[in-house]
Amino acid sequence: MNGILQGMRVVEGSAFVAIPLAGMTLAQMGADVIRFDRLEGGLDAHRWPVTDQGQSLFWAGMNKGKRSIAIDMKSPRGRELVTQIITAPGEDAGMFLTNLRVRGWMDHPTLSQFRPDLIMVTLSGDRMGRPAVDYTVNPALGFPEATGPAGSEGPVAHVLPAWDCIAGNLAVSALLAAERHRLKTGQGQDVDLSLKDVAAAMLGHLGIIGEVMVNGVDRPKSGNALYGAYGQDFVCADGRRIMVIGLTDRQWRGLVTVTGSAEAMEGIARQTGLNLAREGARWEARAMITEALIPWFAARALPEIAPLFEAAGLTWSEFRSFARAVHEDPDLQPGENPMFAHIEQPGIGRYPVPASPLSFSAAATPAPTAAPVLGANTEEVLADVAGLPEREIAQLFDQGVVAGPR
Repeated sequence: MNGILQGMRVVEGSAFVAIPLAGMTLAQMGADVIRFDRLEGGLDAHRWPVTDQGQSLFWAGMNKGKRSIAIDMKSPRGRELVTQIITAPGEDAGMFLTNLRVRGWMDHPTLSQFRPDLIMVTLSGDRMGRPAVDYTVNPALGFPEATGPAGSEGPVAHVLPAWDCIAGNLAVSALLAAERHRLKTGQGQDVDLSLKDVAAAMLGHLGIIGEVMVNGVDRPKSGNALYGAYGQDFVCADGRRIMVIGLTDRQWRGLVTVTGSAEAMEGIARQTGLNLAREGARWEARAMITEALIPWFAARALPEIAPLFEAAGLTWSEFRSFARAVHEDPDLQPGENPMFAHIEQPGIGRYPVPASPLSFSAAATPAPTAAPVLGANTEEVLADVAGLPEREIAQLFDQGVVAGPR
């Protein structure tokens, strides 16, 4: 596989979302990413969504472009093999991503005895090492209490594992930063991050902690309204729902012009004493603004609205289900968006998958490739990474220490 990271080798021991995503992100930039799992498969080998034959579409999505080895990690020899693979020599090797750290075996102090310049990036649930996932971090930090229709009761946990996604990309950043440091100094690195700290940091970065501590505000639910400016969903005459944004001055002026609502907005400004040229003022007057705009949308079907919005360069989108998006949005279509291509995934079939969304001017973006079936590359990794002779590899298969594809 070519790409900006061609020649780099990273070993991954993982489950769930963040670290598999980190490894896949590196693989899609050209790195040789080797994932090791138990003989029967890791914790996410059968994670939903699955096909009607029980094949995990989650696994296929998170492991594109990697190599897979299956090893009995309960056996001493299996652990030795994993250690050999992680700490194998090479200037572009000796990098390990995991959220499955096992102290006394699969941790940096132990592994670095075999390779002092080892780079290891470890994700934990929280800073104390306790387990956590998005669906526990979010309630702890308050996001579900601010999500949902205005005035509604009860928390709403969103479907996107946002902290996993951010943590996965931070793991990539950490590994690449540590590798740069190693190239300059020759020193290895033990990098730790936790899912809850990732979320807690964003709580501060977004100003929410300051909003509570300085302003004394516990942000309420506001439905689909864009907090702090103007953005709202509207139902069109044909029943289709769209989201329209008036965050910047240009977006706001364009929305007012297209909807012919300048006089109504001037009336709202006089009535409230607010300057609607300011983002915060539009937020304060959002209910009145929305009430003034509802009749315009209710009188027009989306096919009439869409060309008006496009011609004016407005920021807007239609609400779709996943299925409608897959079938209708050109950005998800191979042939329309070069990031996507149809591939044949073993055990699943042919369907479109994305390559990396990154485009480098000095290196090609590798085409998307299928995820390996469990153990697909066991023999070749034992040979070309661990450096074992054919006879010993055959013995390991016979003894059940390792396994190939099933």
